[in-house]
Amino acid sequence: MVGVLEEIESPVAEGLVVWRAYEEGGRRSGPPTAPVYMATAVFVRGDEEAVQPGWPASADQLSILLQEVERLDGHRRRCLVGFLVPELALPHLRPGAELLVLEGPRAVAGARIDTVLAHGQPGTRRR
Repeated sequence: MVGVLEEIESPVAEGLVVWRAYEEGGRRSGPPTAPVYMATAVFVRGDEEAVQPGWPASADQLSILLQEVERLDGHRRRCLVGFLVPELALPHLRPGAELLVLEGPRAVAGARIDTVLAHGQPGTRRR
């Protein structure tokens, strides 16, 4: 039996997640309701969409963890952000970094990093 992850032990960032409406390719059921949502994600870097065929599905994908901390409206959430292998994400983490959250090849949400946290120290900001 697969358990539900209740919280991210060592989040690496905080950010804003905007879930796409179903008509825009988002989830049929709307934003997730699990305490921690797990999916794949890609960092948006430059003009990859124009130059890389099949992007974002063809991009280097990371396993992302999102834990809602504040519901701003129907589709926007403030979230703690973690990764199953944080070392792969750390070189790309900075305030303003953007990610696409994927379910299979479909982008279901966009995320913008607002604050980078010290890895391994929940709630501590990295300077």
